[in-house]
Amino acid sequence: MTIKEVCEKYDITADTLRYYERVGVIPEVTRTAGGIRNFTEEDINWVVNAICMRSAGVPIEMIIEYVRLFQIGDETIEARCNLLKEAKAEVEAVVKKYEDELDRLSYKIAKYEEAMVTGVLSWED
Repeated sequence: MTIKEVCEKYDITADTLRYYERVGVIPEVTRTAGGIRNFTEEDINWVVNAICMRSAGVPIEMIIEYVRLFQIGDETIEARCNLLKEAKAEVEAVVKKYEDELDRLSYKIAKYEEAMVTGVLSWED
């Protein structure tokens, strides 16, 4: 699959893909004899992994370390698992923050809806 096809399929820019490869967010992409990127299924799996992790807010540095450990081999399984647990905890903290903010907004909306019926707006902030 060409870089253009990958970009279109996963809604990502070619610059982002090149950057991901350059810094190690994805391993080096397979190339044709002429040096043109030819994304294999394995390469695409790495792209999907990178997109997923970045969408979840996982820092670039953490993804780079995960890829580095993966490339070392099975002796890094525990380290990779721990890294993913750390990333998960960070994502859960962000989700918790947004849940708290949603609860606060829901509370305020309910108070305004009640005020529209009763004509009285009252709450404690």
